[in-house]
Amino acid sequence: MIAIPDQTGRTVVVTGASPGGLGQFVALELARHGARVVLAGRNPEKLTGTREAVLAQVPGASTEELVVDLASLDSVRSAAERAKELGAIDVLVNNAGVMAPPYQRTGDGFELQMATNHLGPFLLTGMLLPQLVESGDGRVVAVSSQMHRVARTAPLEDPRLQTTRYRRWPQYGATKLANLLFTFELERRLRERALPVRALAAHPGYAGTHLVANGQLGRSSGVLAGILGAANRAVAQPAAHGAWPLLMAATADLPGGTYCGPGGAGEARGAPQVVGTSAVARDEDAQRRLWQLSEEAVGLRWP
Repeated sequence: MIAIPDQTGRTVVVTGASPGGLGQFVALELARHGARVVLAGRNPEKLTGTREAVLAQVPGASTEELVVDLASLDSVRSAAERAKELGAIDVLVNNAGVMAPPYQRTGDGFELQMATNHLGPFLLTGMLLPQLVESGDGRVVAVSSQMHRVARTAPLEDPRLQTTRYRRWPQYGATKLANLLFTFELERRLRERALPVRALAAHPGYAGTHLVANGQLGRSSGVLAGILGAANRAVAQPAAHGAWPLLMAATADLPGGTYCGPGGAGEARGAPQVVGTSAVARDEDAQRRLWQLSEEAVGLRWP
């Protein structure tokens, strides 16, 4: 675990706040330390389940729910409008994601993983930026993965076109690389404009969550999902431990552009620390080009 400073008076939005997942444990620890936590996700019942789980351990915690489907640009825009009622936002944790599902296209014409893992969070962050600036010391945390290292080139093709055969795991890696390219370009743009917001990233290592079953089967319940989930948990670290690097990125006194992950062998588990990235994640030209491509895709130029 890490030492989390007092979060009293701070508002934190955590996407992907499903029961048993990384989002729940990030929200739980922030609520335990006094934060007002906004649980964001596409399924209202799951958000309520997470809220109840947090309140069971932190009675009286300040929790709210925000329904948003990051695979839908209209849903993101609608959620961002509703989020204006929150006032200043201190931290946005872009945790929501999908992992290696069968090939699907969203209603906006994007491949599902790129839409959910990068384009939706890109739009949400851009629309919430004024509230992050309003806090006076805002922070954006993108959740990447060691899988970003399998991507040898940046995902710079038109996101509405599928020019090569879909391969679910390489595509997942490409979206996780996109999270890092986004983080480093956002940090540079924030500094250039002297805005009081920092952009950081984190990865959970190998954490036992429902993400694998959801990706492979499209659900986290049922006999087959239960078997797959149990097998994953048997070799992975607990989801609560996977949340540690995310909490470090969200609360520690770190400069923008920092990437946090587990400190154990292969960064699979262990106490959180500052970690490195692949070389392509640090390619400034790729960072700029992905940003421009993303702006065009979602219809928002920012900051």
